[in-house]
Amino acid sequence: MKPTTLARNGVTTEMVELIGRLIELIPWPQRRRAMGDVTTVLLDGKQRVAEDVFGWNRRVVELGIHEHQTGITCVNDITARGKPKTEDKHPKLLAEIQTIMEPHSESESSLRTTLLYTNMTAKTVHEALVQKGWSEDSLPSVRTISNLLNRQDYRLRTVAKSKVQKKQTKPIASSRTSDA
Repeated sequence: MKPTTLARNGVTTEMVELIGRLIELIPWPQRRRAMGDVTTVLLDGKQRVAEDVFGWNRRVVELGIHEHQTGITCVNDITARGKPKTEDKHPKLLAEIQTIMEPHSESESSLRTTLLYTNMTAKTVHEALVQKGWSEDSLPSVRTISNLLNRQDYRLRTVAKSKVQKKQTKPIASSRTSDA
């Protein structure tokens, strides 16, 4: 039977635990380079073994090995990832939606939350924006407008001031009849 990489390099379980604890103390991105160094020296550069033994992501270990070999640290710009929110891309659109929603929304009666309840759906907001002069191509989809309304704390519910008040009839005084 072929010996494991750990047994071949004389790495004990105590060493694995110690290395894991020490690597956790190092801040990123130096931690990634240290993972690459440990993998290169103790595990013969095998990222999958590092994943099994230490629980490290093998893509991170692979990048750490490259950083360790070249001496160049890769910069992560996490803030540039993802798609920007609609309200960040189109602040005028957000202001326009708020002017449309303001007359149709009210806050919760007990004022426990900052939610605004409205009786307008995202589709009606989309149609109102088209009526105000926005072109169909420049507007986001109805689903995106719905997400934007949720992020702005608008919730679709029947607004109390738009509810029809029922007429309450006064109770009729019933006459007492006796069986006698």
